[in-house]
Amino acid sequence: MSPLYIARSKEIAARQLGGEMMIMSARDSTLFNLNDVGTVIWEAADGITPLEEIVGRKVCGEFEIDAAEALADAESFVRELAGHGILVVSDEPIGSGQVSGQPVAPPPASSEVPE
Repeated sequence: MSPLYIARSKEIAARQLGGEMMIMSARDSTLFNLNDVGTVIWEAADGITPLEEIVGRKVCGEFEIDAAEALADAESFVRELAGHGILVVSDEPIGSGQVSGQPVAPPPASSEVPE
């Protein structure tokens, strides 16, 4: 099985309120209220660290849970969030210039000088 990399989408609104992470998808206006485990995964979603490492170091390190079960649950969780545009999921590391799993082209260079 190839590693999964996850990154937070730029197309969301997220706030921590009263110790709970609230995230809203700009794509479909779905609101998510993440539990403690979901919040740990969300905060670790840097696009560089594989999900398996996040689960092993962060989730299993903070919560008493079987690693295989935690990874299976985490994969299901991140795919659900990705389906709503909340997370980007890839089988390769995700660069900071990517949104929704697709590279974002830089704006074209302009030879015009503004007056």
